Amino acid sequence: MTIERIRKIAVIGAGTMGAQIAELLARVGRFSVNLCDLSEQLVNQAIAAIRERMERFYVSKGKMTSDEMERALALIVPQDNLPNAVRDVDFVIEAVIERLAVKQDVFRQLDEFTPSHVILASNTSYQSITEIGSVTRRPEKVVGMHFFNPVAKMALVEVVKGALTSDETVAKAVELARVLGKEPVVCRDISYGFLANRAYLAMVKEAMQMVWEKVASPEEIDKALRLGYNLPMGPLELFDFVDAWKIRMSCEEDEIKELGPERGRMHPLVRMMARTGYTKIYPFWKEVLSKY
Repeated sequence: MTIERIRKIAVIGAGTMGAQIAELLARVGRFSVNLCDLSEQLVNQAIAAIRERMERFYVSKGKMTSDEMERALALIVPQDNLPNAVRDVDFVIEAVIERLAVKQDVFRQLDEFTPSHVILASNTSYQSITEIGSVTRRPEKVVGMHFFNPVAKMALVEVVKGALTSDETVAKAVELARVLGKEPVVCRDISYGFLANRAYLAMVKEAMQMVWEKVASPEEIDKALRLGYNLPMGPLELFDFVDAWKIRMSCEEDEIKELGPERGRMHPLVRMMARTGYTKIYPFWKEVLSKY
C-alpha cells in the first residue's frame, strides 16, 4: 500500500501522547482518525483536551479558523471497542502505557482484527519492537514510530526497526512522518532508548546525581545546562514539564533486563520521590530534599 492510499488511521490509547498524535493526524486534514481507549469517557476527555489545545494554540492566534478546527475535530472518531476501531483502517499507531506485556496484548488484538496488509506502529520510547512484533503473525509489518512530547512542537520522529521489520515497512513509516511535517530518523531497536532518549538520559542521570549530592538546586543545574549548551529547557525542568519522572519510576525492571543491575537500577533520588509521593523534582527539592 502506498502512502497515498492511507486514508484511515487508528490511534490506540487516548492518553497524553495518543491524543496529541490523533490531533496531529486530524490537523493534516487527509486522514480519518479512530481514537480508541478503554472507555467512552477516556476518549471524550481526550477529544475535549484536543479542542482546548487547538483553540488555545491555533484559533486564538489566528493560525486556524473556528471552522477549520471543527473540520479537523470531525475527522476524529471516538472508539471504545478495539476490534471496531481497527477493522477497516489502513495504518495503526499504538500509544498505550509503557509496559511490554500490555503492548504485546494490544498487538495480539491488532494482529487479529486488522487486515493482514496493515502496518502496526508503536509509539514506545524504549520497548523492543522485536519483542512487540513477536506476538503477531506479521513482525515484518511492526515498526516503531516514536513521537516526542509535545507532539505539535517537536520535529523529531524516531522510526525504529525491529529484527524482522521489513525495509518497506520502515520506508512507509518514514514517509508518513514526513507527511505529518516531522523529521524522521531511523535506528535499530537494539539501542535501549533508541537515539535521542539514550543520549539525553545520560545528561538527566548526571543532573539527578548532582541534585542528590546537593551540589546545587535543580534551578541552578538547569540554568547551567541551558546557558552552557544553549538548550531551550534544562533536563530537570523538561522532565517535570512532560511528567517523565513517572516513567523513570516504572521502568526499573525493563532497564535492569536491558542494561544490567548496575546501570538499570532506579536512582535513589527517583526512588525517594516515588516513596514520598512526588512526581516532579522541583517541588520535591524545595519541600523535601533540601531540608533532608
